[in-house]
Amino acid sequence: MKSPQILFVTGTDTGVGKTVFAALATIYLRQNGFRVAALKPICSGGRDDARVLHAASGKILSLDEVNPWHFRAALAPVLAARKEKQRVRLREVVARIRQVVDLFEVVVVEGAGGLLSPMGEDFDSRDLIKALGATPILVCPNKLGAVNQVRLVLEALPGRARRHARVVLVNPEKPGGASRTNLALLQEFVAARRLRVLPWVKV
Repeated sequence: MKSPQILFVTGTDTGVGKTVFAALATIYLRQNGFRVAALKPICSGGRDDARVLHAASGKILSLDEVNPWHFRAALAPVLAARKEKQRVRLREVVARIRQVVDLFEVVVVEGAGGLLSPMGEDFDSRDLIKALGATPILVCPNKLGAVNQVRLVLEALPGRARRHARVVLVNPEKPGGASRTNLALLQEFVAARRLRVLPWVKV
């Protein structure tokens, strides 16, 4: 039996379209016959992202299974947790995700903030990607500066993860010159098969 695949959606920053992409990817996989779940292990400042993923995966899991850790303050998750006198540890998050992975063919995991945003005590999305052996999907707004941002984040990934990483450029509502040229320029540094452009999606 083929091992489950873990797709880890991270970004160049917060608010770049990770949840939109993760939800669309989950819906696409479901429509193509895969047994798929979507997780947002840690949320701060509300659970809207988790609710979107909960719905995208057909509510096959409970909201608390999709999002085990959630904190009220709109801060980096590690700080939001500390405000509530809680500590989130890497081993705990990995264990929760592993419980779900064994039940599905594909699990889409959305990180919090950018790749190196602290998610818990002494770990970030990079650490989680490595611990899970996940395939990273890097989401970046398709605007001026995207090439630099993508290259920086790819360089920050562990070697194996970097070699398997995929990049999704999310078009703005009104694309500019950079939006039309970023893909071609990135192909000088990243294999074309690993690059995609997501059209503007109003949510």
